[in-house]
Amino acid sequence: MICSAAELAIGDEHDGILVLPADAPLGADFASYAGLRDHVLDIAVTPDKGYALSVRGVARELAIAFGADFTDPADLGLPGDLAAVSADVYPASIEDTSGCDRFVLREVRGIDESRPTPLWMRVRLARAGMRGISLAVDVTNYLMLELGQPMHAFDRATLTGPIVVRRARPGERLETLDHVVRELDPDDILITDSSGPISLAGTMGGLATEITAGSRDLVIEAAHFSPEGTARMSRRHKLSSDASARFERGVDRELPLRASARAASLLASLGGGTAVPGCTHASADVPPAEVVMAVDYPDQVAGLVYGLATVARRLRQVGCELTADGEAAGAGTSAAASAVPSKHVRHDHGRHDRAGQWLTVLPPSWRPDLTDPSDLAEEVIRLEGYENIPVRMPRAPAGHGLTPRQRMRRTVGRALAGAGYVEVISNPFCSPADSDRLQLPPDDPRRSVPRLVNPIKDDEPLMRGTLLPGLLRTLGRNIGRGFADVALFELGLVFLTRPDGQRVAPILRVDRGPTAQDVAPLDAALPDQPLHLAVTLAGDREVPGWWGAGRPAGWEDAVEAARQVLRISRVPFSVRADQQAPWHPGRCAALYVTAGEGKKWLAGHAGELHPRALAEFGLPPRTCAMELDMSVIETAAAALGTIQAPPISAYPVATQDVALVVPAVVPAAEVEAALVAGAGETGAAGGGVFLEAIRLFDVYTGEQAGEGRKSLAYKLRFRAPDRTLTAEEASAARDAAVAEAQRRTGAVLRGTS
Repeated sequence: MICSAAELAIGDEHDGILVLPADAPLGADFASYAGLRDHVLDIAVTPDKGYALSVRGVARELAIAFGADFTDPADLGLPGDLAAVSADVYPASIEDTSGCDRFVLREVRGIDESRPTPLWMRVRLARAGMRGISLAVDVTNYLMLELGQPMHAFDRATLTGPIVVRRARPGERLETLDHVVRELDPDDILITDSSGPISLAGTMGGLATEITAGSRDLVIEAAHFSPEGTARMSRRHKLSSDASARFERGVDRELPLRASARAASLLASLGGGTAVPGCTHASADVPPAEVVMAVDYPDQVAGLVYGLATVARRLRQVGCELTADGEAAGAGTSAAASAVPSKHVRHDHGRHDRAGQWLTVLPPSWRPDLTDPSDLAEEVIRLEGYENIPVRMPRAPAGHGLTPRQRMRRTVGRALAGAGYVEVISNPFCSPADSDRLQLPPDDPRRSVPRLVNPIKDDEPLMRGTLLPGLLRTLGRNIGRGFADVALFELGLVFLTRPDGQRVAPILRVDRGPTAQDVAPLDAALPDQPLHLAVTLAGDREVPGWWGAGRPAGWEDAVEAARQVLRISRVPFSVRADQQAPWHPGRCAALYVTAGEGKKWLAGHAGELHPRALAEFGLPPRTCAMELDMSVIETAAAALGTIQAPPISAYPVATQDVALVVPAVVPAAEVEAALVAGAGETGAAGGGVFLEAIRLFDVYTGEQAGEGRKSLAYKLRFRAPDRTLTAEEASAARDAAVAEAQRRTGAVLRGTS
């Protein structure tokens, strides 16, 4: 069957059949001839192993795993004048060495760019997941896959003036190869000429200097760019490429000279051109990074005894150079007994205070991730086998059980779950628009939250200042999936900027555990992180059925959830009418706790949410919510100290019902507080008559109550700890409670004028 390159999955050409070179052997098996009978390894490379994003790096790992000899492909086919600098090659310089510390250019002249890429190269590129583009691009991509060094080819005829590697300047723009015009940031690393930017360094080239079918003279660029700078630039422009993926993980700094020489040689031979001898080489001095490590540090990390021979052998396999006490550390060298030079001790995080037990390690250029004794220990342990580390059950340290705050949080969670609420954990990040959706005023402290420097989602760059946005989104998601009757709760931290502004957190030492002095500035740099509890309800609170019509969830349920939490905390509290976004101004309650000298602290709000806020979140009408500051409640509980459990009386209870008529604007909570206060005074000085419980069981508004008035009916339960109450004692206690309610709220007994 006659096929195109696209049909054979070795290219994109589909307009005609695949034409083989004239020297292709007649009658040969095409799969063998094209190299299709091959093994493809699909490897997931971890972010710290950038060297493994190449055949060179994988081959090195396989040589170690199988104990085979390793031949470095970066050493093959190199010219004798590898590092020779030539004035005939296009000039270049580095203006900002923090973004690029090595930049190499080579030239190939007189090539025929219209020549096709050899079949064997196209097949290998296709097997590696890359499509063929042109000879120059295919050669640089091929060598990138082989050696791990990204390169770029410029059309020499389109360059004007010397090439300079620098940061972007205000107002500069660049149209990249994907035909997108990009506004450049001052932190962007650029390759420029006299005309301006011609490439985003290490990420993507510019369209103006693109190689075309008419290109004859090429300039090959190979460089070593900053991993951090490349990563930031790639994310800033939302432009991820095979080159940026390698640069941001770390590329061998010694490769640009070798890889560019290989590229020039291949392009000259395959394109019929001539490689210009020598190169342009701009470089900044980068001192080698030595790491001093205690010989037994891998043993301490793994809990095994490897010994110096094993440690030295494994590190040498990785490519490290080692010295022990000033001598080369071979496979069988034992640790000598001389001191570590002081210049290394300052950077030694794995060194013990035992003289002679140390190694000075010089990591290879292709492993920029080896900067710490822990990195070296990880390599030893990895190559020796994680499976050889024994598994031991850790010994549980003796403790004192749960703290009072932990017990309270667990009790609250169990109580809400028992009341029908389902616990959720929502995203701690939020959008700046969430505060507007909640109708928060501009000066609301919940708007003042920390902003993330590197957010997971660009549309959620803020830490949450309230639990409600995430909880309401979760509620809406459940309703959208057909669950109309939902009751949710969440217990989590919110993050509020300190009044004195956000500070910068220090970087702590890693050679020892932090002290209290180390942690203090770290805590001071953190935002306030109070623990909040929030609930939200929608739909029916009591579903209808054969037992009755049911009942929709209302603001009373949200307030009752708050009451239940406060009752569990055993902190005195009061409920008042209030106005607070995002609650409905006429159906919002504020909850206060009392602790220490009668001081009241605002604990939170509950009620029905504002219709505009519900519309913003796409929630049904009458949706209710509650949010409490558990940190305030826990602080109040701690201030009260140990609470004495109430005595349990074996004597019968005496109940009294009382109906009071009050103005309609008087909250029922104020009337209840007055009744409790009046009955409490009776208990303190009236012969031991105690109000055990009070419950509002009826609210009446109508003609009999009078215009602008309402009737509140309460059931009072009295009990004495030492005797059975008489009817006269219970009535006296009730009358005292009614008298106090009349004094505070103007209440009168129903049926009296």
